[in-house]
Amino acid sequence: MNNFNYTDDATISDRLSEQRDAIYEGVVDQFRVLMAADNIDGALALADEFFEWMDPEQLENEPTVFYDERELIALYDQRRDEGSDH
Repeated sequence: MNNFNYTDDATISDRLSEQRDAIYEGVVDQFRVLMAADNIDGALALADEFFEWMDPEQLENEPTVFYDERELIALYDQRRDEGSDH
């Protein structure tokens, strides 16, 4: 199921970009904290989970998919209701 709804709305794009930047900065900060605390296993686990985001070669090319929780719930309810009609 890859029929995503993309947006050209600059406000939404900017907000999502800011969210992604904040996540990236948080991950990098936490990685540094774990390394400074000599928690290598924790740092490697974090790096494994966010490898594409932490790799400068892939950072701008890694797609990020966000969803609107209300839209997802509405879609679930619609599909559930369609299924109960049978």
